[in-house]
Amino acid sequence: MKRQVRDELSKSIYADSLAGDYGLENHGLKHLNNVYWNLSTSELYEEILDREEGKIAHNGPLLVYTGKHTARAANDKFVVKEDSTKSDIWWGKHNKPYTQRKFANLSNRLKGYLQGKDVFVQDCYVGADEKYGMPIRVITQKAWHSLFARNMFIVERDQKKLKKHIPHFTLISAPDFKADPEYDELNSETFIILNFAERMAIIGGSLYGGEIKKSFFTIMNYILPKKDVLTMHCSANIGQQNDVAIFFGLSGTGKTTLSADVNRGLIGDDEHGWSNDGIFNFEGGCYAKVINLNAEAEPQIYACTKMFGTILENVVFEPHFRHLDLDDDMYTENTRASYPLNFISNAVPDARGGHPKNIFMLTCDVSGVLPPISKLSADQAMYHFISGYTSKVGGTEIGLGDDPVSTFSACFGAPFMVHHPYVYAQLLKDRMLKHNVSCWLINTGWSGGPYGTGKRISIQHTRALLNSALTGELDQVEFRTDPVFGFEIPNSCLDVPSEILDPISTWSDKEDYQRRYQRLAEKFVENFKQFHDGVTAEVIAAGPKVE
Repeated sequence: MKRQVRDELSKSIYADSLAGDYGLENHGLKHLNNVYWNLSTSELYEEILDREEGKIAHNGPLLVYTGKHTARAANDKFVVKEDSTKSDIWWGKHNKPYTQRKFANLSNRLKGYLQGKDVFVQDCYVGADEKYGMPIRVITQKAWHSLFARNMFIVERDQKKLKKHIPHFTLISAPDFKADPEYDELNSETFIILNFAERMAIIGGSLYGGEIKKSFFTIMNYILPKKDVLTMHCSANIGQQNDVAIFFGLSGTGKTTLSADVNRGLIGDDEHGWSNDGIFNFEGGCYAKVINLNAEAEPQIYACTKMFGTILENVVFEPHFRHLDLDDDMYTENTRASYPLNFISNAVPDARGGHPKNIFMLTCDVSGVLPPISKLSADQAMYHFISGYTSKVGGTEIGLGDDPVSTFSACFGAPFMVHHPYVYAQLLKDRMLKHNVSCWLINTGWSGGPYGTGKRISIQHTRALLNSALTGELDQVEFRTDPVFGFEIPNSCLDVPSEILDPISTWSDKEDYQRRYQRLAEKFVENFKQFHDGVTAEVIAAGPKVE
């Protein structure tokens, strides 16, 4: 009876004021039960708790558990292959083709499954620059996924505009609906499928919130390069002199941590576009890893784990007083916090900035042979951008264990890049040269030996190197040229021991260092062969030299 009264109240209050005129029947959704349009954070909390989808922790953050999937199901992502996209997309491991016929069958069954059920709708935007921002609609079976969308995307608060909202892309997420792998010709019961012709994405079989976020990033990675906008898996911040810096890197390599600097304004922590006018965030929120989060090293992110409105995925807590244990990886290494960007005290209100002065490519080198910082030419920047050498850290994809795994991920985000990597790399080089941008390769991985032997490079040393690069102090020191990789390495940096800058000096076994150093160079060359047909000779020549 209580739920019935509240349902009727919700309908009477919100059906007219917050429901879009462009109804759900336009997406093929009919005969639904209750439709909850654009509920606020507080209202969604009530629905989440009433439906037993989550719990409230100490100080008010929401705790949810994603069950089987605590990371992205990269092997279950597909793109519909049809006339408008078949010649544009970089088909292969990350963009597996799916037929229009199979998509129609699966999506119709998903919509049929939702008949008679409650759904939640959030009408939002992706892209803080009005020239390139896109109106979207997120339709979810779970109330907490609606709050996730509200946290992560750009929220429209004008009721009149909400009424007139027409989405250019719509996502439907129904975690309780599972595919038939044999009948649907899929790898499992889980699926994430994008259809650019129908401007529709569907997700089933996974509760992991990151699938919603990354689906829209993938969509923007297809659409915006066609409009001469570089799309980037990066964080971005801005200094007091309006100097913008961007940080490329896979999850777990320090992208979010290093951009959350109390002395610089945060533009965004994960997804950005670079147009002819400058940088703009795609999102309205952050999705930070919180395993082993330290209040001293990362005070701003840590503070967000204690705020009402934050969603904590798979975090362990004490059941009585509800205090968090951020060091406990009982469910996964990939614990996450989703929160609005304005929870960060120094977030840039309009989530935009000018053209970058510095680019930092973050690589987590498990072999422990790369220097903590080196400077790249424009062609070297293209080479390392296309290579995307790093490590997958702490269960960010299904199938990964707790230990870091050395990998190459094109554009530091291969699973989300829809065009050939050279498309993004050429846009990067053009902007670097036009705006005189410095590019730095930062190793946030190991020193003194490989993973298991050496130690992770100190965050304090990494920050000191970053600050010296940002202020221009690093440009004033002497550099040496690496004989194999060809990049420039500084000989000194304030507050960083000189031996840290020369990796071999931190190793007790110099011969082992040389072997691993040569082996890494060979891995770069071998990996890059897959791109030879699509890149220029100058880019190939910018790679390491091996015998």
